[in-house]
Amino acid sequence: MSSLLTYKSWNDEIPSFSDSDESKGALPVLEWAYKHYGDSIVYASSFGIESIVLIDLIAKVKDDATLVFLDTDLHFKETYEVIEQIQNRFPNLNIRLEKPELTLKEQEEVHGSELWKTNPNLCCQIRKITPLKKALGDYEAWISGLRREQSSTRSHMNFLNKDDKFQKIKVCPIIHWTWKEIWRYVYKNNLPYNKLHDQGYPSIGCMPCTAPTHDLNDLRAGRWAGTKKVECGLHES
Repeated sequence: MSSLLTYKSWNDEIPSFSDSDESKGALPVLEWAYKHYGDSIVYASSFGIESIVLIDLIAKVKDDATLVFLDTDLHFKETYEVIEQIQNRFPNLNIRLEKPELTLKEQEEVHGSELWKTNPNLCCQIRKITPLKKALGDYEAWISGLRREQSSTRSHMNFLNKDDKFQKIKVCPIIHWTWKEIWRYVYKNNLPYNKLHDQGYPSIGCMPCTAPTHDLNDLRAGRWAGTKKVECGLHES
């Protein structure tokens, strides 16, 4: 493909990838993405267990890749600890922490206390969606660690996706990986990971909106538990 694949140039002639190799397509997709986009692609990492696998795979392709983490100021201390461990393990990676425009105190002054309880969608908009839009900036594409197995809302994801929310190409290299395969890779490669995973947190977000769960049929059951909310909005078109 000679011309750059962008949101505006999206068409039916996008490249296809097989999931039959050992990485289930992840490495070929990443190799294509970094060769195709160069410095115009960024990985938006949550530093959850899927992210740990993806970071290791990315480092094999581009060891000085840029990662952005949406620092909402509401994360668990264990999340910040694993970010530091990953930076030590992969010193060439460029890890950027993207902050919201409003501090928690400013958000409280404008919208009242504990906005994540009174209006969680607005809280996610302020602390995650708007900062990601800023972080993506002039990048043509971004990488995400979504897997089809995670939830019904993610079961349709492809390796390459037209992202209408951010008007970028969203690259999802590990869509075919299973939960067991993720953990097998982490243990095999002795990768650092968030220790909350060992305490019943399969999916880890902000502290007020994340609870432990042992429902392996719904790995995101601990996110916004007791509400109808299932996504922060980053992956909704």
